[in-house]
Amino acid sequence: MSVSALRFAGVTKSYGRTRVLHGVSFDVAAGQFFGLVGINGAGKTTLLKCLLDFCDFDGGSIEIFGTAHAAAGARARMAFLPERLNPPYYLTGEDFIRYTLDMQAVAFDRGEAIRMLEALDLDTAALTRPVRAYSKGMTQKLGIAAALLSRKDLYLFDEPTSGLDPKARALFKRQLQELKREGRTVLFTSHALADVAEVCDHMAVIHAGGLRYCGSPEGLCREFACNDLEQAFLTCIGSGAAA
Repeated sequence: MSVSALRFAGVTKSYGRTRVLHGVSFDVAAGQFFGLVGINGAGKTTLLKCLLDFCDFDGGSIEIFGTAHAAAGARARMAFLPERLNPPYYLTGEDFIRYTLDMQAVAFDRGEAIRMLEALDLDTAALTRPVRAYSKGMTQKLGIAAALLSRKDLYLFDEPTSGLDPKARALFKRQLQELKREGRTVLFTSHALADVAEVCDHMAVIHAGGLRYCGSPEGLCREFACNDLEQAFLTCIGSGAAA
């Protein structure tokens, strides 16, 4: 039996008396592109915080390539890009990439960094500019570049297309296709269901802290007899049915 890249088993989490995750369980297979979707406050960010060991959870377990998520080195094969990236303002773009790669024991290659920035439509002059002078879109491209340059087996992107213009979104998707050809695993959250439909093999819908659906985007449309993913999603979160 192959080991899943990620396994969430009955994860529960409360803040005080408020339960925000209700026994969430699903697997992300190695090599799979997986979309995690839900409205604001559904529990997606809390689930990611649990995965990253940013907070404790009350029950259940999380594994990364078969290793308990809190074990030393469990996240060594994973790269993470948060929704709101705020690099230290005094660093240049190159400083930031060097810093993030150094923390992961990955050698910095300036030529490779330049090629990655060009692939994401970020002016290579950004390498020598302080990040305090970056726009939101430039900062997002820098974060994506740093994550991709780490060459990990598993990528976790939280709203990765936030702040990207249409050209940059298309170029980012091109990089995702390259990761797919290489057999990498990607889990990303997104409010853009069109991106999920285009990129993901599987998806999970979380609503009010519970899992409402887990399967292919096409399967969600079939299950709720809808012609497009947005309508299927709306029907799913309004159905009250548990997965």
